[in-house]
Amino acid sequence: MTEAIAWTPKAQAVLQAASELFYARGIHAVGVDAIAERAGVTKKTLYDRFGSKERLVAEYLGARDREWRVLLTERMEAAGPDPRARLAEVFAAAADWARARGTNGCAMVNAHAEISDPSHPAHAVMVEEKRWTLALFVDLAAAAGAADPGRLGAQLMLLHEGAVVTAGMGAVEDPFGAARAAAAALVG
Repeated sequence: MTEAIAWTPKAQAVLQAASELFYARGIHAVGVDAIAERAGVTKKTLYDRFGSKERLVAEYLGARDREWRVLLTERMEAAGPDPRARLAEVFAAAADWARARGTNGCAMVNAHAEISDPSHPAHAVMVEEKRWTLALFVDLAAAAGAADPGRLGAQLMLLHEGAVVTAGMGAVEDPFGAARAAAAALVG
C-alpha cells in the first residue's frame, strides 16, 4: 500500500511546481531538479514527500482531475435538472477550462502520450478519468431518454475529447461550440 502524503506547505509547493512544469513542458522533459528549484525545496524534500517522480506525476494528474470534476459538477448543478442543458454545460465548462487552464490540450492525453505502461502509478489515474468521463456522458444520454445510452454516451464522449484535443492545437475555430452543436443534434 502506498503511504499517504503529508500535505505540508512544501509538499503543496512541489505539487504546484510540478503541475505547472509538467503541463507546460511535458513529463519526460521535466526533471526533479527543475521541480525542486521552482518549488524552492531540495530534491531530498521532494523525494521525502512523494517518494518518486512517478508518484508525483500521479498526484499531479489526480489533482487536476479532481479540480475538473469539482468545477464540472458545480456547473452542471447550476444548469438544472434538464439533461440537455447539463450536456451543453459540459461543453461550456470545458471551453472555459481550456481557455483558463488547458491551452496545451488535455493533461491526461498528453501524459498518456508519454506514459503507456500500465504499471506506472499515473496510468490508473488517466484511465479512471476517461472512464469517469464516459460514465458521465452515458448517464446524460440515459437521462435524455436515449434508446442506447451506452452507444450515445460513447459518441458524446468522443465529441468532447475531440474538442479538447483540437482546442489545444487551435486547428478548429470554437471546437467546443461545434462539438456542443453536434452533441445536441445527436441527443435530439
